[in-house]
Amino acid sequence: MGHQIAVYGASGHTGRFVLAELEKRGFEPLPFGRAQATADDPHALDRALTGAAAVINTAGPFAVTAGPLISAAERAGIPYVDVAAEIEANADTFARGASIPVVPAMAFFGGLADLLVTAAMADWSTADSAHIAYGLSGWQPTAGTLAAGTISRERRNGQRVRFRDGALQYHSDTPPTSSWDFPNGPREVIGEFSMADIVTIPSHLQIPSVTSYMSTTAARGLSDAADRAEPETFEVDVRVRKGTEERRMTIAGRDIYAVSAPLAVEAVDRLLTGRSKVTGVASAGAMFDAADFLDALSAHLKTPV
Repeated sequence: MGHQIAVYGASGHTGRFVLAELEKRGFEPLPFGRAQATADDPHALDRALTGAAAVINTAGPFAVTAGPLISAAERAGIPYVDVAAEIEANADTFARGASIPVVPAMAFFGGLADLLVTAAMADWSTADSAHIAYGLSGWQPTAGTLAAGTISRERRNGQRVRFRDGALQYHSDTPPTSSWDFPNGPREVIGEFSMADIVTIPSHLQIPSVTSYMSTTAARGLSDAADRAEPETFEVDVRVRKGTEERRMTIAGRDIYAVSAPLAVEAVDRLLTGRSKVTGVASAGAMFDAADFLDALSAHLKTPV
């Protein structure tokens, strides 16, 4: 049997996908949650991590769980990975630093676009802007997604956030709408629909403007939690611009929650086998070889035709 990997929030929607992916990859999951260890009980967290080689945190809101779990991982001397999509929680993680390898937002939102932008940059050391368009067929958010979103909105007093001129900017501007030419056809999108990408990408790439776009059909689905009877399909189209040049990468797949599992588990595998670049807090693109990482996920992420 392979390494034991602790999974916090293992009974949640994404947590169950992570458990299945760990078992598929030959790891031994150590599932636990708030019933065994609340985030404000360091002794319980320490007990839960006993024997673990790494920990994956799938339990939001990450504004509450990330800091305590990272501290517990530091005490245990093991790597930490989470699937946080909360912009402010991820910013907090980068600001706190760590004595162990820590990869926040190692999921569909945050980590995936960071890998794509990093791979698209290739030999460029800087770029003028990065644009990430999410062509989701719909979005049936889990209760956890809605709870995390509520905390984020409270932290920013209901304002929206974007990354411009090298910094997070909070504002109340009306989001623009436009048409985005995805490989599989145009979709109407909402601009400045900011996700964790506006934290992960600027954490290591010299790009002063990072903008996310979301298909309007998906944005409308965020109002209520729903049973996920039919998972969404997605295209993620990344365009990096420098002067008059543009580099583009696009992937497609199915189920934004399910695909977070191979992203997180691949990260853990690489951390435990010496295929990482940083000790401390780093986004996916800074911690790993972005192009090689994406190649490893070819069973889950396809290039649209």
